[in-house]
Amino acid sequence: MKKNVSRREFIKRNSLTGLGAVITPSLLAAGIDSQAASLTDSAPTVLPSSSGQAALLGGNPIRTKAWPTWPIWKPETDEQQLLEVIRSGVWSRAKVATEFEQKWAQALGAKRSLLVVNGTNALIIALNQLNVRAGDEVIVPPYTFIATVSAVLATGAMPVFVDVDPETFQIDPAKIEAKITPRTKAIIPVHILGLPADMNRIMPIAKKHNLVVIEDACQAHLAEINHQKVGTIGNAGCFSFQNSKNLAIGEGGAVVSNDDSFMDRCFSYQNYGNPYGTAVGSVSTGSVMLGTKLRTTEYQAAIGLALLKRLDGETTTRNENAAYLKSKIKDIPGIVPYKLYDNVTRAAFHLFPFRYQKEGFKGLSRAGFLKALQAEGIPCSSGYATLNNQQFLNDAFQSKNFRKMYPKEMLNFKQYVAQNHCPQNDKLCNEEAVWFTQNMLLGPKSDMDEIAAAIEKIHKNADQLVKLSQK
Repeated sequence: MKKNVSRREFIKRNSLTGLGAVITPSLLAAGIDSQAASLTDSAPTVLPSSSGQAALLGGNPIRTKAWPTWPIWKPETDEQQLLEVIRSGVWSRAKVATEFEQKWAQALGAKRSLLVVNGTNALIIALNQLNVRAGDEVIVPPYTFIATVSAVLATGAMPVFVDVDPETFQIDPAKIEAKITPRTKAIIPVHILGLPADMNRIMPIAKKHNLVVIEDACQAHLAEINHQKVGTIGNAGCFSFQNSKNLAIGEGGAVVSNDDSFMDRCFSYQNYGNPYGTAVGSVSTGSVMLGTKLRTTEYQAAIGLALLKRLDGETTTRNENAAYLKSKIKDIPGIVPYKLYDNVTRAAFHLFPFRYQKEGFKGLSRAGFLKALQAEGIPCSSGYATLNNQQFLNDAFQSKNFRKMYPKEMLNFKQYVAQNHCPQNDKLCNEEAVWFTQNMLLGPKSDMDEIAAAIEKIHKNADQLVKLSQK
């Protein structure tokens, strides 16, 4: 396995193919049909044994069956509205998109929601309509998907990285104020992996320094802090409905807020700058702002409405299985599961993360651990590569626009990387982080038992696995 693969590629490889076997239409259909049964525990089963030789050393793997497939699609209940949309010929956004927006806002406890083409552009729209522009700085965490940072660059603003709290994988609020300058305009806390950031500490910092807060909740559907949904705490929240997400539409995103004026502007911006309420396809009577076209479609909204009906129940299942799995692996030396802040009342668990410390496994490298775990039939990933030193940043800095907007010393890439050094993030990305994907949390508790047994088995075989890795 490559040390770092993209989240999308990991999902593609592991969520649909289980152990890497070729998916046939019949196998895929069987996986989908099995989902309803997998959401609740079946009759008690014999717990898997962690004894014996590791699969990588020639032993039998812990798991030999496929994992729950994703996304889940049930033709008998999910297709009616989608077929109605297709047959209507009204495919550009109209009443079905509006219905999704209303129900998504209702699910979050927000006043307004705007459905757009994807989560990346949801972030761009929110930044733009909160007046983040060229010359501004935006505080971001380094442990996130590239979209968070590319959205900042797309507005002409400069991303400033603040290191993470490694226990929670989230931006460390204690390190934010040291990075605030007169140029700072916004903070983007990212509820990465579906685990909420520490908004109770971030919001007072933003208020003190008169900064706007845009929550990147693209992986955090229905996660809560003190029973308030993430994405509704800051000035705006942004969500993604990309295929791997807990609410999957294929592509899609949303901006949410309780600020009517802001949401009106967001609507105009994603609809050529036409006034809020202007119907798609109508003759423009004059745009009110410089806008673009980031609208969604009716059939995407129909898919979203179908899957939204199951999201709450699936989120409960993920939380229950994550807590159970955490209890099973937390005492294994070298395994440090995620930590939730005390005020988190619900997580989303788009990913189940833990830190792997090789000292607890006789010095077995993370790459060696991942290889051994995969051999046991457990899909896993090392997650993100370091983001704050990637060349796409320098590419933006050397563009004509950035060279005109910023002083030369701010665009010195070597100096920028040094100033944005995040040692805790480096350790997560390069040495410690391990992920399981959200679909793995949708099966019965016996699936969690198998994951835990595989990790225990590797721990017991660590000496031999280290020798194998040295050959």
